[in-house]
Amino acid sequence: MTELWDKLYRRGIHLLWEVDVRTLPTARRLLTFVARLIYVMMRELMGGQLGLRAMGLVYTTLLSIVPLLAVSFSVLKAFGVHNQIEPLLYNFLAPLGAKGVEVADRVMAFVENVKVGVLGTVGLAVLIYTVISLMQKIEQSFNFVWRIERMRSLGHRFTSYLTVILIGPVLVFTAMGITASVMSHTLVQHLMRIQPLGAIVLAAGELVPYALVWGAFTFIYHFMPNTRVRVSAAVSGGLIAAVLWQSTGWLFAAFIASSSRYAAIYSSFAILMLLLIWLYLSWLILLFGAQITFYVQHPQYLSMQRLRIVLSPRLRERLALTLMFLIGYNHYHNRRPWSVETLGQHLSLPPEAVERVLRELEGAGYLVTTGDDPPAYVPARDIETIGLLELLKSVRRTDENQLLNDGRILKLAPVEEVIGALDGAVGEALGERSLRSMVLSHRGEI
Repeated sequence: MTELWDKLYRRGIHLLWEVDVRTLPTARRLLTFVARLIYVMMRELMGGQLGLRAMGLVYTTLLSIVPLLAVSFSVLKAFGVHNQIEPLLYNFLAPLGAKGVEVADRVMAFVENVKVGVLGTVGLAVLIYTVISLMQKIEQSFNFVWRIERMRSLGHRFTSYLTVILIGPVLVFTAMGITASVMSHTLVQHLMRIQPLGAIVLAAGELVPYALVWGAFTFIYHFMPNTRVRVSAAVSGGLIAAVLWQSTGWLFAAFIASSSRYAAIYSSFAILMLLLIWLYLSWLILLFGAQITFYVQHPQYLSMQRLRIVLSPRLRERLALTLMFLIGYNHYHNRRPWSVETLGQHLSLPPEAVERVLRELEGAGYLVTTGDDPPAYVPARDIETIGLLELLKSVRRTDENQLLNDGRILKLAPVEEVIGALDGAVGEALGERSLRSMVLSHRGEI
């Protein structure tokens, strides 16, 4: 029995991971991709990192929910649709049952007591900071999923977050208002009296809320990570997350309706416990969909074991010289600057590895970022003044610090002789060559 199981296991591993999907028919290729995605997503959930990020977002949400709703309430009040916030909050907390109504009433009471107009400059600044801190925490979680180390610049962060906070609610409630207006239009009402058109129109109206949830998830997945996310990948992740969120809401509501033990155990704290659990599940589903979006856009990361990007010294030197050449070449020839995404695509490398070396070169003073979103890279100074020997030495000193560096290692004569010979050979080979000379030595396209 054990031998049969081992044989089936090895066969399954071969079919799932050792077959080149590019050689498979379309249907089998799609099936293999889905199977790999399910395996990897189960591994991500079991790993616990998504759960930890979701817990952090629950804590931040509790601190920020009232200020966030207060700012949105003030903006929507200017458009005359502020009364729509309460039904939306009731809908979000609907899985909590009667407890959800109580929570929504309390939150709305807090929001109505917040008078933005009388807070003063300091109070308003604290209010906006609390809201922006929630958005920043969300971006950090999405960047973790997308394996991105760099946050948006402070200016882009401020403008982007405020755009979502101020314009987002207006667009959502405008879409809801347009939908309601269309459904109440005379022509639509007339069509609803004609069967089977009436049933189709009614079913379409029932699907509108789900479509709005799908659209909201898709927008978040496309906007929040500090990288370019393909719309197709965001749509895929948004669809799965929307289905999971609706299904989890039904199951959670059924659990609360069929069980009263939680009230006996937690007493007056039951409402808080239920709220925390529902917030945790909501954030976990959101991050789960973001992870799916990442794997749909980067299927090369689908592997049996989680891939860790580790650059050997040889690869680090080669990649640093390659990146400096490409960036210097485009800068010298007045071409469009390279970004992390375009460099990764051009070199067929994971953006994570490219970004890591770019940040090291930026920290060493060889590169600066532009004000674009996402940022592009240009040389920090004239490429004539960037010596290749200096650049190579700087790359080799990466990650040295005061605790561990070349000066703290015991000097032994035989070792120093070898190191000196290596440094001398490199210095003789490169001499006074600069980045400009390497750029001018290339003929043709890159």
